[in-house]
Amino acid sequence: MTGQQLSYVSAVRAAVADRLAAPASVFEGCVRTWGDTLDRAARIAGGLLALGVEEGDRVGILSANSDDYLALYLAVPWAGAVLVPLNCRWSEAENRFAIEDCRPRAIFVSDDFADANAAMLAEEKVEALISLGSPRGGWHTLAELLAREPIDAAFRGGDDLFAIFYTGGTTGRSKGVMLSHDGFVANCQSMRELGLFPQGCRGLVVPPLFHLAAAAVLTMTMLAGGTAVIGKGFEPAATLDLINQAGVTDALLIPTMIQMMLDAPGFDAAKLKQVKSILYGASPMQEATLDRIMAAAPHVDFVQLYGMTEVSCSATMLGADYHKGEHRAAGRHRGAGKPISIAEIGIADDAGNLLPTGEVGEILIRGRGVMLGYWNQPELTAEALRGGWMYTGDGGRLDDHGILYVVDRIKDMIVSGGENVFSAEVESVLALHPAVAQVAVIGVPDARWGERVHAVILPRAGAALSENEVVAHCRERIADYKCPRSVEFRNEPLPLSAAGKVLKAELRKTYWEGQSRNVA
Repeated sequence: MTGQQLSYVSAVRAAVADRLAAPASVFEGCVRTWGDTLDRAARIAGGLLALGVEEGDRVGILSANSDDYLALYLAVPWAGAVLVPLNCRWSEAENRFAIEDCRPRAIFVSDDFADANAAMLAEEKVEALISLGSPRGGWHTLAELLAREPIDAAFRGGDDLFAIFYTGGTTGRSKGVMLSHDGFVANCQSMRELGLFPQGCRGLVVPPLFHLAAAAVLTMTMLAGGTAVIGKGFEPAATLDLINQAGVTDALLIPTMIQMMLDAPGFDAAKLKQVKSILYGASPMQEATLDRIMAAAPHVDFVQLYGMTEVSCSATMLGADYHKGEHRAAGRHRGAGKPISIAEIGIADDAGNLLPTGEVGEILIRGRGVMLGYWNQPELTAEALRGGWMYTGDGGRLDDHGILYVVDRIKDMIVSGGENVFSAEVESVLALHPAVAQVAVIGVPDARWGERVHAVILPRAGAALSENEVVAHCRERIADYKCPRSVEFRNEPLPLSAAGKVLKAELRKTYWEGQSRNVA
């Protein structure tokens, strides 16, 4: 680590140095101070070293949100290791791939996921399995690690690898996004410089912590010396109660969550009275939903973020002012915002040439937050990182105010309830079914989820196939949120281009006619 480059642990410790008696987290009635949290992190780090974890080793976490998860975000880099938050919504097969790919030396597992994954974890021969809850034969326990002596934090930061976050794969193979200490911390600091998660805030952490967006909220709260109000998962009425009872001041909520809270029986806007700002992103916000939540909570600043895991979370921010007044009248609230301080946005044509203001092309991003690359995938890394830019796969344009508008999705990806679903991944699973002759997966509009996964299938001649069979086939192989929510059977072959590719634009046409597919 050199110069002004940042270290995750050092940045957090500096931020909370004079707040050791203040609350660091609130989780299911348990309040932990910063002093206690740092001590736990140092002891867990010592325990990891005692188990043989060395600098640069990967350490996985397979767990729902908890205050233990917060401690692990500090403890793993404290030990000099690389954090790998595993997707607890994935199937066993999907997490098996991630584990085989990055070969973690140790994995922390909560009781919720221990039984369902015990056989797979044993087969993968992970050196150290650590239970976050009940003792299990042959496993270590969190209590065992906490009994160790605290250690000094490892001297890692700057361009050193901080974490690997696994995303969906456009060809059915997940990608491990490698983020550096400096890139991720600088991204969180840049968002805070714009007024998000101010000093002493009480930040809501409800999206799962294997998501980078949730990791960024947790980190911004820590860098503010604030209190992370952690929900194990999202449930509309319970989350609203948690916001009210814990005095949440700042939150990240994806649009689907906001809509579900508004639609929950007995929704009481008074429970948002202490909230000062709500960040949203990850999927489109329907105009009607935005109007409803702004009317219910007129005192709240609504802020939109656009980014992706590959850029350490956010690249642009659309501030509260753009959601009202003359900006709203001019339609600028539909934009994705202006670049944050560490990011630069470019719009390029198919040849990679930068385009002038107003023209639509592929969105490019460069700056400190851009990933180091994809773990073990040099070809995909070279494809995504070219000429100093990150090629996002999203289509967009910049206006005269410097606001980015995301207008299309170049990669064949569906954003359903804030989760990215790559069509090719679902198609590869459906193609395994013996009754499927031809298949295409598209995103279609959905009032609740923004988009839903929709399968268009030509069954094999003489084969009988039902929607329930299709969904059940998928659920055995991929995460539930990736499975089709609707299925359309056709009697004739799907339309093909001259190159033999399915014309998905034609399949989408009847569903999207008269509707904007903006992904901002």
